[in-house]
Amino acid sequence: MAQLKNHEADRFIARPDRDYTIYLVYGPDHGLVSERASALAKGSGVPLDDPFSTIRIDAASPGADPERLVNEAYTVGMFGGRRLIWLRGAGNDRALLGQIDMLLGDPPADTMIIVEAGDLKKGGLRGAVEKAPAGLAIACYTDNDRALQELIDRTFSAAGLRLELDARRFLIDHLGGDRAASRAELDKIALYALGQPTVTLSDVQAICGDASALGFDDISMAVLTGDLKALDRAVVKFESGGGAPSALLAILTRQFQALDRIRADMDMQGKNPAAAVAHARPPVFFARRQAMEQAVAIWSAPAIRAGLGRLREAVLQARQSRHLETDVLRMTLLALTVQSARRR
Repeated sequence: MAQLKNHEADRFIARPDRDYTIYLVYGPDHGLVSERASALAKGSGVPLDDPFSTIRIDAASPGADPERLVNEAYTVGMFGGRRLIWLRGAGNDRALLGQIDMLLGDPPADTMIIVEAGDLKKGGLRGAVEKAPAGLAIACYTDNDRALQELIDRTFSAAGLRLELDARRFLIDHLGGDRAASRAELDKIALYALGQPTVTLSDVQAICGDASALGFDDISMAVLTGDLKALDRAVVKFESGGGAPSALLAILTRQFQALDRIRADMDMQGKNPAAAVAHARPPVFFARRQAMEQAVAIWSAPAIRAGLGRLREAVLQARQSRHLETDVLRMTLLALTVQSARRR
């Protein structure tokens, strides 16, 4: 099956294989989908500013020609040379799937087709591209800690800047829900700190303002410590600010993973909560240490693993039913906070 895992995609895109005709770039991280599709387009060798060589199509545009993709793909360029067709907003539309099947079965010569889509289930458009020799599917899921570290390192290294440890931890804890949003925040910080050797925590907070403005910190700490009143206030703040459920689920998952590591260290070494949190690696951001000490005392190792399982299930449900992701998030937050409150 021609598909790339999330962690394989960046290496491939840096040196793309041109043996495929259709490149499907899909996933819940819309910013990462856009970034990787743009990188593929730039690496195609086709001039992107030439309207005869690069054809852009919006699948969701009202009144769009339903057969334009096939017609454009089999059209011979006026001046010859390689052509690029860039389709955005694709989904499991039956008419579009029929065109994709046709192009995969009879690939047009000297034509590269990039298809941007949201989170797709197995089968449908995703299945058609994965199974065909002429197609390649590239998954784009929310950045994990490793991917975030690499993005942070690339951004600040390119600007000739070093990053203090507390500033790094702050960024890791608050970024990652959407690649485009994460990159925009990092670029702003790098520009702000230009001309100085080191980026400090105060630099990061000055640019990000209140980096928990959408309530990420407040929600995660309320869940971990079982504070139902604080959770209610934080969720209202988060939803009124237009926060993305996928971003919050990703951040909560990282918080539970961090809690799991600290609890394991506490159990194996016989440390008390304060000592376990103080010696955590990577270090816990200082503003969270008291809440994390309380949380590690509340949550046992089996309960943490069960909480991670519930979060994974919530992520899957949110991806399968995008229109229900807010409801899935609310139920998950409430269930975990009630569990924490009972254990407390």
